[in-house]
Amino acid sequence: MMLRLGVLQYLVTRIGSLAEYANKLDRLVAAGAAGGGQLLVMPEYACMEVAAFGTEPSPVAERDAVSAVSPEILGIMRDAARHHGVWLLPGTLPWRSGARIVNRAPLIAPDGRFAFQDKQVMTRFEAEHWAIGAGDPQRVFETDWGRVGVAICYDAEFPSVVRAQIEAGAWLILVPTCTDTMHGFNRVRLSARARAIENQCFVAVSPTVGDAPWLATLDSNRGRAGVYGPADHGFPEDGVIAEGADAEGWLWADLDPARLHAVREHGAVRNHHDWPPGWSRAEPAAVAELQHFEDT
Repeated sequence: MMLRLGVLQYLVTRIGSLAEYANKLDRLVAAGAAGGGQLLVMPEYACMEVAAFGTEPSPVAERDAVSAVSPEILGIMRDAARHHGVWLLPGTLPWRSGARIVNRAPLIAPDGRFAFQDKQVMTRFEAEHWAIGAGDPQRVFETDWGRVGVAICYDAEFPSVVRAQIEAGAWLILVPTCTDTMHGFNRVRLSARARAIENQCFVAVSPTVGDAPWLATLDSNRGRAGVYGPADHGFPEDGVIAEGADAEGWLWADLDPARLHAVREHGAVRNHHDWPPGWSRAEPAAVAELQHFEDT
């Protein structure tokens, strides 16, 4: 079954309240739904905008301010998905999990049910300046189009993380990302393209864009949305399904999982089949489990 995928280049703006954030999110999801999007993807840490009111610009202060209201933000995200009847990956949240704060991405169904994927590998900024820790292991999620995986930004740079999701049945990997330089963005972009080739799957990247000097965590944002597939028969020669620009807006791609089945069986190469045994399970953490959706 064909999927109309919307991938957002999310412009960071000054937000003065949770209500203002809710209005912005609803506007963006409305535009995504109006474009025919059935599954909408937004970038890592986009909700850090809400740290702008009542918080001094510092990584830890902003982390604490947003994690304190993360359950309320999740409620806003669920309302947007229900209101517009779409599947929504609304970015990631700094989420308090016991004594830790993790980087957590909710995937929300049109009826408001949700499930989480945590980031596995922390960047230096997250670990050294922000005290964000690794969360629960990678998972896959059952959707109307089959199983989907989420690899948050830096996670996409590690083949075993994505491969575990592919072996658990994912045909599409969603990569919400937040990078402050084109160096960082290109590491994610090139890794996403590599994951699409080596697994013969689709990979979609959603970045933050724009400058926000009033925030320590989102002060500079560079990137462009992209959807990538195998560079083989039936696909573009470079594997690029669609790419946007470093500016606000939705990028669209119509994806058919049956095309992946065909290229895996009849392509010029069979990367998915020929993956060397044991590479994806070198460590126990590199095993993805099916995650069930919750309604509370």
